[in-house]
Amino acid sequence: MNIHLRHPVHGTKVAFMEEEAIFDEEHGWTRYTPGTLSAPETAALGNELVSRRRARRALNEEVTSDDDSGRSN
Repeated sequence: MNIHLRHPVHGTKVAFMEEEAIFDEEHGWTRYTPGTLSAPETAALGNELVSRRRARRALNEEVTSDDDSGRSN
């Protein structure tokens, strides 16, 4: 029997015995079913930021070069 557990700091793991899973749950682990989203993950899906397109800046037509310091060749 595989029992999938998730911890907010340590990630995920698999317990192989019910007693192990109970012990882990007493130390902050929670059970989950692989392939399904938990309630906080489902809520976070609706709160994603939408990227905005920014207008491109107009190119400055008068580009001066640092090499043009008034010296003549």
